[in-house]
Amino acid sequence: MTIAVIGAGLGGLALARVLYVNGIDAVVYERESARGARGQGGMLDLHSGTGQRALREAGLIDKFHAIARPEGQDLRLLEPDGTLLLQQDTPDDAPLERPEVDRVDLRNLLLDSLPEHAVRWGRAFTSADDGVLYFADGSSATYDLLVGADGADSRVRALLTDTRPVHTGQNVVELGIPDIDRTHPDLAAMVGRGNYWVLGNGQSLSAQRNGDGRVRIYLSFHTAEDWFAASGIPFGDPAAARMRLIELFAGWDPRFTALIAACDDTILPRSITTLPIGLTWPSRPGVTLLGDAAHLMPPVGQGANMALLDGALLGLALAAHPDDFPAAVREYEREMFARTSAAAQQSARAQEILMAPDASRKMLAFFQPD
Repeated sequence: MTIAVIGAGLGGLALARVLYVNGIDAVVYERESARGARGQGGMLDLHSGTGQRALREAGLIDKFHAIARPEGQDLRLLEPDGTLLLQQDTPDDAPLERPEVDRVDLRNLLLDSLPEHAVRWGRAFTSADDGVLYFADGSSATYDLLVGADGADSRVRALLTDTRPVHTGQNVVELGIPDIDRTHPDLAAMVGRGNYWVLGNGQSLSAQRNGDGRVRIYLSFHTAEDWFAASGIPFGDPAAARMRLIELFAGWDPRFTALIAACDDTILPRSITTLPIGLTWPSRPGVTLLGDAAHLMPPVGQGANMALLDGALLGLALAAHPDDFPAAVREYEREMFARTSAAAQQSARAQEILMAPDASRKMLAFFQPD
């Protein structure tokens, strides 16, 4: 029985790894030409009961602990006028409930745990028909089970549902300060070791320290889907774009706009989309989905954890039913639908807090409910 996984993201690789440790081969097809073909994003906080559970099932938890950053759990929450509302510093002996890890390091950990032939690079999936996969380079391959782990814009999803992601009303601009401890030690001290959030009326600034010394800056705006085109931000001219972004934060404490001014020329605009909460589909023999392809959520900490656990639990179900893939898929989908629906509801509530007029105070109440 041939298992084909479309997408070498965290979920697809977790599936391939759990299958591998259970003696089952799978082939992962990835459109990127090599593992380092593009950046993999910033930090992830891996939750003990979901993302870390997946790594335990994959036999990788000790290696994960070696690359995790417990101090990344530190948090500073401020208002636009500079008022510090909350500072949480992680003790050295704190349990690893939600340690941070660089996404690229975690992906490399999963890739290195698989035999070299398990991932086929440069294979952009275009369609599937009657047990045959077709790729953009003209090649093809056969499969008995097709798993779509191909992200928000999944092509495999169309085999199961017509549902497409929709805009959430949030647009994000990502910037970054490389080697911040050397280049801007004052800003490095301000941001600290983990996450730094400033929440205002309809927009926010967050900074996140990465293990490689870079601090990623995320500017979030509660705006219409076409806002990037209408905003007048000249993304093709990084210096001018930074100046325009600084203007959008007029009236905020100058320390926060100093973070924007210190960023390099890598500026990435992103429209935030989600799939409907509770999305399901009739189980179909021979195809299923995991991760963002199945349940795209706002980027508030659940997506990667759910994707990793999807991959691990699907792998375990297939290992438990090696001669009955349809039964394994039905078992996996029942659990996944319930679990990720609850996670999506939690993510939506967190997103509402972040976009509220009094977001800073609501977030303070979230972290200090008493």
